[in-house]
Amino acid sequence: MRFARAAGARLIEVGIVFLGVTFIIYAMVWALPGDPIAALGGDRPLPAAVVAELRRQFHLDDPLLLQYLRYLGGLFTGDLGTTFDGVPVADRMAARWPVTITLAITAWVIEVVLGVLLGLVAGLRKNSWIDRGVLLTTILATSIPIFVVAVGAQLIFGLQLKWLPIAGTTAGWPTAYILPAAVIAIFGLAAIARLMRGSVIDTLQSDFVRTLRAKGVPRRTIVGTHVMRNSVAPVLTFVAIDLGYLLGGAVVVEGVFNLPGIGQLLFTAIRTHEGPTVVGVGTTLILIFLALSLLVDLVNSALDPRIRHV
Repeated sequence: MRFARAAGARLIEVGIVFLGVTFIIYAMVWALPGDPIAALGGDRPLPAAVVAELRRQFHLDDPLLLQYLRYLGGLFTGDLGTTFDGVPVADRMAARWPVTITLAITAWVIEVVLGVLLGLVAGLRKNSWIDRGVLLTTILATSIPIFVVAVGAQLIFGLQLKWLPIAGTTAGWPTAYILPAAVIAIFGLAAIARLMRGSVIDTLQSDFVRTLRAKGVPRRTIVGTHVMRNSVAPVLTFVAIDLGYLLGGAVVVEGVFNLPGIGQLLFTAIRTHEGPTVVGVGTTLILIFLALSLLVDLVNSALDPRIRHV
């Protein structure tokens, strides 16, 4: 019963957050300067009658709240809107999801494997040069803007060393995805490494580890079985939610590496004032992140009654 109440409370919270964030995105997109309908004609202005008809068709003259409510109603039927040239936003996104999902999962695997490994080594060798090196590296990694890291990676590994392609997906997976995925993974990797390090240190100082040592249990068994199992629990929560961040964080990297994914679609839509596409992509990314966040919270609540909502 308590778990059901917790689940209901979280669903209500997620619903409120979804409505608030999507309304802010919708309002900000349509508040941008410029007339997206007039921009359809390019250098040749559209006839006034055509502009008026398109504005009527897309309800651009209606009050903002009414436009949002109409858009919200379409969401419940799976309609993410239609672009100004008559193409459903969902269709445009469907063609680009494979690239973004491949990029995000590749980055996710890189950051989880390397982050856990670095954090484990740093935690086991607290205050050593390895530990200090991991801490310094993670601080530097999170201090540099992602577009600087992306361009630097292209210059070094693509143009100078010629190890990997710097743009496009022609080379296929994994060759075309390793470099952009590594750029995205750097920031999550740093967080995972620091989180894992702290968790390992706390676990090594716990009473049950001292008891195992007093009983003469080999260090390899203590670390491989008990320390890893107890230390990785907080990391699992982070990496599950971080997958949603990776899907949204691919926007800049896909633009820099010219990858035809959701991020590039959003980047192009913002540049061309394609409001329905921006709102549709933003809404989808929000739904993914909220769904992952809700799933993690419910799993944690089921496994650990201490964190259940009351």
